[in-house]
Amino acid sequence: MGTEPQRFNLGDLPLQRGGVLHDAQLAFATCGQLNAAADNAVLLPSYYTGNHDSYRAWIGPGKALDPARHFIITVNQFGNGYSTSPSNSVRQSGARFPELTLGDSVNAQALLLEHLRVNSLALVAGWSMGAMQAFEWAVHYPSKVRALLAVCGTARCWPINQVFLEGVRAALQADNTYAAGRYLAPPTRGLRAFGRAYAGWAYSAEFFRNSLYQGMGFPNLESLLRDWEDDHCQHDANDLLAVLDAWHRGDPSRARHELRLTEALSQVQARCILMPSSTDAYFVAEEARIEWSCLKNADWRPLKSPYGHCAGAPGRFAAESAKVEQAIRDLLG
Repeated sequence: MGTEPQRFNLGDLPLQRGGVLHDAQLAFATCGQLNAAADNAVLLPSYYTGNHDSYRAWIGPGKALDPARHFIITVNQFGNGYSTSPSNSVRQSGARFPELTLGDSVNAQALLLEHLRVNSLALVAGWSMGAMQAFEWAVHYPSKVRALLAVCGTARCWPINQVFLEGVRAALQADNTYAAGRYLAPPTRGLRAFGRAYAGWAYSAEFFRNSLYQGMGFPNLESLLRDWEDDHCQHDANDLLAVLDAWHRGDPSRARHELRLTEALSQVQARCILMPSSTDAYFVAEEARIEWSCLKNADWRPLKSPYGHCAGAPGRFAAESAKVEQAIRDLLG
């Protein structure tokens, strides 16, 4: 049973691509206490299919993210089923839900931090889409972010990443039950196809070749694929696609049309550590390195791992998790 999140009401929120998100809410959780200077906060934005509980493995007594020392905020991005989403919106449910950007979630998070009386962030960190939001923060609120950790994530959704997303989107939408988002029952066949197609991108060739899934409790390849199917059937199809679309549009320079990505990243003031996976098939290390070269104060610490994009998943693989823990310690001093 997960933690019941708190809710921050934003009212009618203007969106970067035009339109309004009506009755917008951010769902979030906190642990620890804000200090007198209001500068010991750490923000962890949610990743794809993740939520405010998903970073539990990074947080705890004696860990780098210790609630005794830091005020830790885990926040759900719009569309993930906790914050305002197609599945829970009253006025814009289902196919009526507006187009979102990662910047929309980050701008709402900035309003949340004002509400919580946070002056600055000691660290904003995340895996995958959490890392993308961390970059949005560091680009658009540079004076508020002292450190950034990007684990298996880039600032921009690069072309190979977009091709991956187009494939899993097409798999879901091919189910006639989906009905352009106006389904009356969950498009289960499409959700299962989505999960099965996704699994092939999430890990590496070495992972499959050497049957490393057996070390995760899956006796054969089919059992792994069925687990991915079952996991995605737990999510609302329109929620999955709303977040996927924001991911597909990811680029912190897009909201400021006079800038290129290289120029946008050069404005980041935070000390950064970039930790791509050496075998990630869609947040590709080579493209993460291009972004790293644009940053003024950034360490390059790739995770050499056979686990593909999942190498950096919080708490999933011990050796990789230990390296992430050390990076957090280094950034927080």
